Amino acid sequence: MADALLDIPCVTLGGEHKKLGDFPGKALLVVNTASQCGFTPQYKGLERLWQAYRDQGLVVLGFPCNQFGKQEPGDAREIAQFCESNFGVSFPLFRKVEVNGPGAHPLFAELKRRAPGLLGTQKIKWNFTKFLFDPRSGTVTRFAPTTKPEALKSAIEPLLKR
Repeated sequence: MADALLDIPCVTLGGEHKKLGDFPGKALLVVNTASQCGFTPQYKGLERLWQAYRDQGLVVLGFPCNQFGKQEPGDAREIAQFCESNFGVSFPLFRKVEVNGPGAHPLFAELKRRAPGLLGTQKIKWNFTKFLFDPRSGTVTRFAPTTKPEALKSAIEPLLKR
């Protein structure tokens, strides 16, 4: 079953062109991130999820965003260095994107359409909003910025290869 979500082009911090379809059959956790946010320590929990579940079929994908309080001012090199040195991040990180408004990256436009927020809003309220994609059903589940990565285990585990 073809899924248009998997064909949306993205660019990693290192400049590599990727699509979600480059991770076939994997459960995908897509997160808009920021380096100077109160939720920034969630990088550590996201890395723990990546380490615990990547061999079973989870891919964590971070998309830095500067739309909320200008909390991601750095360039690609600075973002990569910050994430690695402060939180040991080894999961894929992508170039800075907008998640709301007319400049919203097509990936986030589609994720918001498939998994609207509270009261059906398509807007992302803050950094570290999380979207979990089930490769089998094509279902997207949204989690609030306040939802800690470790709280996602019960949603992730049923999507993994056993």
